[in-house]
Amino acid sequence: MARTLQTFVEPPRACSYLPAELASLEHRVMVDVTPQELEAMLIRGWRRFGPIYFRPVCEACTECVSIRIPVAGFRPSRSQRRASKACSSLTWKMAPPIVDKKRLALLERWHSFREEKKGWEAQALDADEYTLQFAFPHPAAREITFWEGDVLVGVSLVDITPNAWSAVYFFYDPSIADRSPGIHNVVLGVELARERKIPYVYLGYRVLGCPSMTYKCTFTPHELLRERPPLDEEPRWLPTDP
Repeated sequence: MARTLQTFVEPPRACSYLPAELASLEHRVMVDVTPQELEAMLIRGWRRFGPIYFRPVCEACTECVSIRIPVAGFRPSRSQRRASKACSSLTWKMAPPIVDKKRLALLERWHSFREEKKGWEAQALDADEYTLQFAFPHPAAREITFWEGDVLVGVSLVDITPNAWSAVYFFYDPSIADRSPGIHNVVLGVELARERKIPYVYLGYRVLGCPSMTYKCTFTPHELLRERPPLDEEPRWLPTDP
């Protein structure tokens, strides 16, 4: 059973998705969270990095809307099939997440690439910070590693519960950027969820005004969470047109 160690709401700050807006997140530091308890939070718009669970509570903006793909109805578009074909030479493995020099170096290359291309703020995670965010022990946590021969070229962090496949974080080698590995990663996730009879793939938040987040809307049909329900209230997910 989950134990909550701390709860807090961060002060408003400049939004990393919409710079003209102020952002604020509600945080819960939790341990011993079961997959079922995690699922109950996912379907109500929470996300997880290590032991920290969070969701937006911005007062003046509601642009971060939780989005999920109903697995049964999803069929990849032509461009999504093209991305998967471009990545067909990559092999993949699934296992509990770990931290090592290969993963740290890959994350550094990818983030530096995004800093240059997207103007992201500089970031450098050491092994302890990587472990806390991406390899913190959790029964639902898995990583999918992508390989070009024996070279690590992508890492996808996911949470898997009985009824939810949650895409947590994905980073890749800039040398394969032109193959759209992020699109391939989502398509593969839907395929793996379908094999496991998991009905929904959660993609985090849709932010229409943020160019880096618009790709999520291309996975159709999809559903959007209505408002931000508390844990004792049933969530309402509304379908969008394919």
